[in-house]
Amino acid sequence: MRTRRGASAERLARAYLLRVAEPPAPALAAFVAEHGPVEAADLVRRGRAPEAVAQETSARRELDLAQRDLDEAAQHGARLVTPEDDEWPAWPLLSLDVATGRGAQGVAAPLALWVRGDACLDEAAQDAVAIVGARAATEYGENAAAELGYALADQDVPVFSGAAYGIDGAAHRGALTGQGTTVAALGCALDAGYPAGHTGLLDRMASRGGAVVSEYPPGTPPARHRFLVRNRLIAALTTGTVVVEAGRRSGARNTATTAGVLGKVVMAVPGPVGSALSVGCHELIRDAHATLVASVSDVLETVGRLGVGRPDGAPRPRRRTDGLGPQAIRVHEALGQRRGKSPEDIATESGVPLPRVRALLPALELDELSERCETGWRRSGKTREDAGR
Repeated sequence: MRTRRGASAERLARAYLLRVAEPPAPALAAFVAEHGPVEAADLVRRGRAPEAVAQETSARRELDLAQRDLDEAAQHGARLVTPEDDEWPAWPLLSLDVATGRGAQGVAAPLALWVRGDACLDEAAQDAVAIVGARAATEYGENAAAELGYALADQDVPVFSGAAYGIDGAAHRGALTGQGTTVAALGCALDAGYPAGHTGLLDRMASRGGAVVSEYPPGTPPARHRFLVRNRLIAALTTGTVVVEAGRRSGARNTATTAGVLGKVVMAVPGPVGSALSVGCHELIRDAHATLVASVSDVLETVGRLGVGRPDGAPRPRRRTDGLGPQAIRVHEALGQRRGKSPEDIATESGVPLPRVRALLPALELDELSERCETGWRRSGKTREDAGR
């Protein structure tokens, strides 16, 4: 874990602000970005903040427990990670700011994060994958989540989830079995002891290279709305989210929806067609809101992890059009297989301007992707190997 930097005044200010505003607090987040944490905290404390900020903070602004919260966190082996610290995962969390700027609701970036565990948060969030799903999971679902967690750990991919019973817990345990990094984001304080049956699991995660993360200061109890709020952290801190078993209405689907809003990759594992716990996954796939994945290779390929081969070890064959630009692909797709077309017809069909079509066709010919014929231009039946014989 790297040494944290940042003035104690900034840390105290952010600890104060985390307690006086219930996340997400978009007005307060914007206020802090404009004025800095120290000045923003002072204005909030004195009741001199703008009306929108006052609405988020007025009920608790007199609760100045920042030093106590920092001390209690330290007693439990936790620390406050702030945007001023080296390990702050600025790049992944930027997606929250971007989405908020586009008008998305309920996805404001956190002011700081309470963290317990050996992992550097920014390193853990790099190329991480989230695995989420139903609490009342089936054996099929738990096995799938555990196998994905194990296989991702074997590929040195950190696994994030929410530490809930069912799919979340299975994913964390699979990653631990694979001796990988796994991180849990909670909808309560780190010291809340929730869920009670997973306190040992959370301890193992924190002590074996992973971490447990929360926006909520010491003593904050779990609540339904807090779990929905924390889902945005799971989505933001990872490159993609895999849903393994989810009902039509579920927290896992909420995480998947948030991931989509943030521009992250969404994946879903198919299940038995008669299972109510697979309805959410199947709907995500059917409605093109998620990519179907059935293996760790599918997951890694979907999130764009380089250097991942097929399960049988054979390289995935490249398409001849790989490497073409968007307009070249459109021109190539407009070409006929047998009968040639004029450049004018190709421009009309592809929507690419005629001068650009006339420039691209010879370039495609050089790549053995197009050829002239009596009636115009068509796709080439040659391959590079044929041309060299």
